[in-house]
Amino acid sequence: MISRIQLLSPRLANQIAAGEVVERPSSVVKELLENSLDAGASQIDIDVENGGVRLIRIRDNGQGIHKDDLPLALNRHATSKIANLDDLENVNSLGFRGEALASIASVARVSLSANTQSEAQGWKVECEGRGMEAHVEPVPQPKGCSVEVRDLFFNTPARRKFLRTEKTEFRHLEEVVKRIAISRFNVGFTLRHNQRVVYNLKPAHSDAEKERRVMMVSGSAFMQNAVSVDVERNGLRLWGWVGLPTFSRSQADLQFFFVNGRIVRDKLVTHAVRQAYRDVLYHGRHPAYILYLELSARGVDVNVHPTKHEVRFRDGRLVHDFLFSTLHRALADVRPAQQLEPASGSKLHEAVNSLSDQSSIFRGQAGHQSAQLSGNPGFSNTGSPGSYGQYPQLAGGMISGIDQSMAVMDDPAQGPGDVPPLGFAIGQLQGIYILSQNQQGLVVVDMHAAHERITYEKMKQSYRNQAVKAQPLLVPTAIAVSEREASCAQEKADIFTQLGFVIETAGPESLLVRQVPMLLCESNIEQLVRDVLADMLEHGQSDRIQTHINELLSTMACHGSVRANRKLTLPEMNALLREMEITERSGQCNHGRPTWTQLSLAELDKLFLRGR
Repeated sequence: MISRIQLLSPRLANQIAAGEVVERPSSVVKELLENSLDAGASQIDIDVENGGVRLIRIRDNGQGIHKDDLPLALNRHATSKIANLDDLENVNSLGFRGEALASIASVARVSLSANTQSEAQGWKVECEGRGMEAHVEPVPQPKGCSVEVRDLFFNTPARRKFLRTEKTEFRHLEEVVKRIAISRFNVGFTLRHNQRVVYNLKPAHSDAEKERRVMMVSGSAFMQNAVSVDVERNGLRLWGWVGLPTFSRSQADLQFFFVNGRIVRDKLVTHAVRQAYRDVLYHGRHPAYILYLELSARGVDVNVHPTKHEVRFRDGRLVHDFLFSTLHRALADVRPAQQLEPASGSKLHEAVNSLSDQSSIFRGQAGHQSAQLSGNPGFSNTGSPGSYGQYPQLAGGMISGIDQSMAVMDDPAQGPGDVPPLGFAIGQLQGIYILSQNQQGLVVVDMHAAHERITYEKMKQSYRNQAVKAQPLLVPTAIAVSEREASCAQEKADIFTQLGFVIETAGPESLLVRQVPMLLCESNIEQLVRDVLADMLEHGQSDRIQTHINELLSTMACHGSVRANRKLTLPEMNALLREMEITERSGQCNHGRPTWTQLSLAELDKLFLRGR
């Protein structure tokens, strides 16, 4: 028998809608907190019991709700945040779908109190899941709103049994509060669980206050290993903190990205960040970051998912390129001077510009005296007294034998400012590590890893400065593709040409590769082209070709760098240290391993129980 189409009852429709919005207590807290923020609250108090299953109470000091609007607030598709179709293209609020309160009320006992004035009396409306009939009555209430949600899923046992333990549910709820707390620094938050204060966060206005709040989510180690970013261009602004590559994670559990104050998980964003960490992140590790993207509300669609965790950008290519270039530059500009800063990430950012100025001075002071030894890329001497330049500078030639003596670290003529960030070499350990003394204590450098990065960066720069050398194929490579892929190859032909490829359309589902970059002659061209096309269709662009070229340059740099057990003189060691201080991404080798580490005097004293 064929079932007839029928209109669902309001109660059943609301409970179906609740399935989209209300998954567990943390979902309720998210929706209610977003309502409070949209109401302009500067202080929000959250009280929960039994992980939020028994009680969720959220009080704010926002603009409140008018008495006559209270019953309407619990109805589906009732909202004060949009009025017409044009408003959907300019959404500036966090919540606007108009079904959160109605969905919550359909699966719980809800009490909503509000006051739009500064008087003591407000009005309350109560509603239980089954009837959805609201009754308004006066109640003591300061300006703002107070929402109580009791006995979640009391009328839907099938869903209630899928809830986890009190500890697990509260952990999810706590994560929501923390994420929203770092999305709005100007708002104070308190969280109590079973009458116990968990968080009491005052509004954060200064950089230091914001960083302290971020540490609540990320931990202090993140801020100690993070770089501050704040760049604005083409109507886009990106600010926040990105972890150094050496502060990587085994899981993607410390990645927070906000778009206009709304936390999102977006493939385009993830791809751009992953590209920025290319060739500095150890295999299988994940970067850590807390970033905020601000753009016009018309440039992003936030209504593509019921929970609003996904967004769609109007100009995805512009956003992707902006994110990649900003983060790529921020990570490249980090030098040992910033990593040794005892201050927080914001001061690291301030030091980047000054170090860039220093690097140009270092390069300008580099001389050309060198002699050939052992056939390894190495060092050359400089002769600029009174600066770091008096010590040998790494060059693209061979290891040079330098007879110039090292300055003594405790020379009275040298003030604290004369000691470079990585200090001066004092010896070599097992032919593998350079030991150096700086102001903080002891620096240990993996000389092969460090020289590998230096050589690699120079080879990349040399490759970029020359026109891409291409190799015509004697026999063109035919590739069977879909019509969509063939059209993409035709549309992106100029991009392929810039990278040294010549690809022609041989039919509606066939491509011919006639020319490839010389460095990739031995690569699997067919698979590479397929992967590039897949990326272009998914993200609008691809970096696979450049990645393959970089991998080859990395291999060449690895073989061209000083090897373990290579004995270096003190001037040669210092030349390596000075070059590390001016080389991009010198904190990691080409494979993402750290190139150096710092042991402070305090850490050394602790090892030997000094001062106890």
